[in-house]
Amino acid sequence: GIDVGLINDTIETAAAGRLATTLIEEDRRVAVVVRFPEAARRDVAELERLLVPAPGGERVPLGQLATFTLVEAPAQVTRENGMRRVVVEANVRGRDLGGFVDDVRAAVSPLAAELPSGYRLEYGGQFENQQRAMRQLSIVVPIALLLIMILLHLALGSFRHAFLVLLNLPFALVGGVVAVVAFGMPLSVSAAVAFIVLLGVAVQNGVVLVAFFRQLRESGAGVEETVTRGCDLRFRPLLMTALTSFIGHVPMLFATGSGADIQKPLAVVVMGGLITSTLLTLVVLPVLYGWVEERRGVR
Repeated sequence: GIDVGLINDTIETAAAGRLATTLIEEDRRVAVVVRFPEAARRDVAELERLLVPAPGGERVPLGQLATFTLVEAPAQVTRENGMRRVVVEANVRGRDLGGFVDDVRAAVSPLAAELPSGYRLEYGGQFENQQRAMRQLSIVVPIALLLIMILLHLALGSFRHAFLVLLNLPFALVGGVVAVVAFGMPLSVSAAVAFIVLLGVAVQNGVVLVAFFRQLRESGAGVEETVTRGCDLRFRPLLMTALTSFIGHVPMLFATGSGADIQKPLAVVVMGGLITSTLLTLVVLPVLYGWVEERRGVR
């Protein structure tokens, strides 16, 4: 004849505490809570000795009315989209995030097939943000290249010369990739954004050289003279432009404080790409320019 609610109230009072009264001190009100001492709250035997009043006046030990067992349970129940969610968190260090998630998927996939109906696995956190950013970059990068091509045409007055400047981009990307491998860095979102920055710097070097080639051609110089004089007279501006950007990224390369995980990949990619882009701009681009002009029959 003992009510289940009375048993729950007794356990709640002993373990969690229950408001008994309110103490009034001048203009302050302090709640007075009654509960077991901390040592007794952790002792199952103490809880089992609690006496619960019965309707007939008897006082029955709680151990005769309930069974106490220790089980593992979540500290809190979280929900997402109206469904319960359990999160397993881990920090990844010393390797790329995508490779780590691939290894986790390979280890968990046999267990995923045995999940009950209504359960599913999702990989989120920084990995989810990285995947979302990469999808956005797959749209942004082609648009950026198209805009660069249009601006180059407006600046140089020729799609042929604009395309020659764009040929400088792979050389810059090679340096960025080599730098990432040399420093043992994973391809993060910051590194991917750095490649976009690198495209702009590489285009700038190409425009400086090709625009001067165009000026020499308009003044009546031949192809061979244009290439020779252009490289000679634009060597210092190209070197100074690249060196300024290179030195500007040095502090980011040695950053150790807050945000260093974003700054360092950015600096590594840009600095590595600047080296190869500058060297190959002065070698490959003039050769391609002379070859294209000669193919058109221009001397």
